[in-house]
Amino acid sequence: MGSWKHCLFSVSLVTALIFIFVYNNKLWEKKRLLRASLTNASLLAETCHQILKGKVFYLTENALKTTLSGSACYEYMVQSHYITETLSEEEAGFPLAYSMTIHKEFGTFERLFRAVYMPQNVYCVHVDEKAAAEFKDAVERLLSCFPNAFLASKREPVVYGGISRLQADLNCLRDLVASEVPWKYAINTCGQDFPLKTNKEIVQYLKGFKGKNITPGVLPPDHAIGRTKYVHQEILDTKNSYVHKTEKLKTSPPHNITIYFGTAYVALTREFANFVLQDQHALDLLSWSKDTYSPDEHFWVTLNRLPGVPGSMPNASWTGNLRAVKWIDMEDKHGGCHGHYVRGICIYGNGDLKWLINSPSLFANKFELTTYPLTVECLELRLRERTLNQSETAIQPSWYF
Repeated sequence: MGSWKHCLFSVSLVTALIFIFVYNNKLWEKKRLLRASLTNASLLAETCHQILKGKVFYLTENALKTTLSGSACYEYMVQSHYITETLSEEEAGFPLAYSMTIHKEFGTFERLFRAVYMPQNVYCVHVDEKAAAEFKDAVERLLSCFPNAFLASKREPVVYGGISRLQADLNCLRDLVASEVPWKYAINTCGQDFPLKTNKEIVQYLKGFKGKNITPGVLPPDHAIGRTKYVHQEILDTKNSYVHKTEKLKTSPPHNITIYFGTAYVALTREFANFVLQDQHALDLLSWSKDTYSPDEHFWVTLNRLPGVPGSMPNASWTGNLRAVKWIDMEDKHGGCHGHYVRGICIYGNGDLKWLINSPSLFANKFELTTYPLTVECLELRLRERTLNQSETAIQPSWYF
């Protein structure tokens, strides 16, 4: 399959394009929905190309459909185009472990899983204990088709900004350490992430760190100091769970540890993972962090700044291009969100595609397949074509979209 930007079309496809994509000033003004089902990857490729040129499309259906419902595992893996063989010796010699913490949007998660799935890697999926039964069942059914993917052995009722979010990652990390897969780095993701780089590119990027953990962060800025200065409490409610800040001051951190502030998304070596799960400094910091706000944004980075810790980077600062995120208070740097903001983070729309494609980051956050299907599918198609172009293994026809 050729480049996604330069697909060749038969006369019938060109005719279809003219029928589907012609729009005039009147259509532009009314912003009418384009209710076309893009069932052909070539049509999708041309649509993505037009979006990058500034054209606007509104879509209600997906092109790169999946077939989990009613399919046997073999049929699902073939019909949904999963890659079923390791694509290079380099990737075979550098397996990765994924922790995936999810609670909703099964379709979006399924696309993330398909995009990062490789048979030599290992995947732990933590489903929020509060998630709907239908969602839990769908995830369990999906994972049952893959011998190297499994549900976390212990599930947490996750509260945004609470210790439960960090504990969910730790539960998966413990399960991954017990895996027989000889993984080199563990990467944590959430269900609304999506990769911007191929598995081979991720491997090559991580190999460049030569066994160092990637935990971007710095000393806490003013707005983050209160997170660990005051006691916070998780409030679990059937309708609205949240973290409550009290006026009670916290005790000093254990072992006179200096607290850092950074991203919750990290890449950790297996040696560091064992340290986190077993060392008394790490266990004491976890215990101390249980009544702080968003401890996943200080726990990893703080431990990775300790001298002598496996793979530590005491002077790392913001080193590491792990996540592309558009924060609402940084529009002067990223040029604005073309989807919409949720909790100050951009849910990417079609107009963000060029920015995403040009990003050096390994992943981006956040996406919603149901709201902006073309944003996800354009990235997915581009990623798959680059993945197959980099393959050193004979490509199976079913791997093409």
